[in-house]
Amino acid sequence: MSGSPPETRQKVRDLSIRLILLLGTASLLGSLVSNGARSVTGPYILLLGGSAAVVGLVAGAGEFIGYALRSATGAYVGQSQRYWKVAMAGYGLLAAIPLLGIAVRWETAAVLIIAERIGKAIRTPARDTILSHATTAVGRGWGFGVHKALDQVGAVIGPLIMVAALTLTGGYAAGFLLLGIPLAGVAAVLLLARSEVPRPGRLEANGGTRENQGDMPRILPYAAFIFLGMAGFVNFPLISFHLKAQSIIPDAAIPLFYASAMVVSVAVALLFGRAFDRIGTHVLLAIPVLSTATILLAFSLDPGVAIAGSLVWGAGIGIFETSLRASIAESTTAARRGRVYGAVSAVFGTAWFVGSTVMGILYDISIGHIVAYVVIVEAAALIAYLWMYRARIAIRIQEGIGDLIP
Repeated sequence: MSGSPPETRQKVRDLSIRLILLLGTASLLGSLVSNGARSVTGPYILLLGGSAAVVGLVAGAGEFIGYALRSATGAYVGQSQRYWKVAMAGYGLLAAIPLLGIAVRWETAAVLIIAERIGKAIRTPARDTILSHATTAVGRGWGFGVHKALDQVGAVIGPLIMVAALTLTGGYAAGFLLLGIPLAGVAAVLLLARSEVPRPGRLEANGGTRENQGDMPRILPYAAFIFLGMAGFVNFPLISFHLKAQSIIPDAAIPLFYASAMVVSVAVALLFGRAFDRIGTHVLLAIPVLSTATILLAFSLDPGVAIAGSLVWGAGIGIFETSLRASIAESTTAARRGRVYGAVSAVFGTAWFVGSTVMGILYDISIGHIVAYVVIVEAAALIAYLWMYRARIAIRIQEGIGDLIP
């Protein structure tokens, strides 16, 4: 767009900002539904007869499937370029959440939780590819940071709805059913966004990056860092399970811990989005530090220390997803971007599955075992980052995913 008249560039910028805000609003409503449910899945599975190992397995399996499938959906999006249809189909599976209100067995709840994660696997590569086009004119980090911040606003509101439902009814069913109401809003906003920008690729007239404009490292050390960083990043369902199992706080207060963490993630997403535009993937160095701090704090028996751990966990969420998506957009061509989003997400999800499963099993042994595991894994992540930093080179996507040139 650098050779375009100023008024044309301004028009593209304004349209890009509107698209980012519309997709952010859709994500806000969708996140309200999914995170409202996720804030209580740990204690809910416990209520239905599941153990800590079951919570870790279900949470990990949901994330693994939700991320691993993105490799396939990302490839499909890249080939078909049916961004809007795929995104809408994925958001439709949020309908699994209200059905949790009628589940009577933990197995049924597990299937519904995983179904919602499959929906996320379907919609995310398409949505992120659309966003990558929109962020060209406004800054990758800032654009993805704004979107993530709006997404996290929904992640704050959803748990508060569960708090109100638990307080007024003493049960989970009403809360899950209430979370179904925003689904109509998701559909309306997506239809409006599609009418505004039916072909989002036109916002990125140059076709995307061919040479490395950021500092995306070699794919192997980058993947190693992503895997190790996430393998030691505890999931909130296990934190919430701990809060209930140890009777640290009342059930109705658990979603407040989650909501507080999401408030932190909003601020962190905006802050580190801007930081990414200045220093690139160096912002990811905070992940091993925050992962270790989370595990040391969140599994305390003291409510004050436990909430501090939840807040640190929220900061990690805000940093990781914003920087990860921005770095891919900055370093890949538009034609390959959907596939790359899918492939890297598969690594991300596999790590979350492995880490969640291991930590769920270790919780039944002792919290000390979880701490030792996280410290070791995150120390390895720091080593992987040093490897990643040393291996930083110009990259280019040629045939398939990750064809790099030294």
